Amino acid sequence: MTTKPVEFLKETRMEMKKVTWPTREEALNYTVAIVVISAAVAFFLGGLDFLFQWILNKFVL
Repeated sequence: MTTKPVEFLKETRMEMKKVTWPTREEALNYTVAIVVISAAVAFFLGGLDFLFQWILNKFVL
């Protein structure tokens, strides 16, 4: 009954050895890219929200 969890852990360890991990520099570059893109999208959506709010207050309400 306990052989399946042990086998699973052994196979998981073998598979993890096959993984190609990014270098420290690559991980840093990817992180910076994600933060910059997320901030750009946030500002874009915030700008749209502000614009639509202004339009609604100006012409509808």
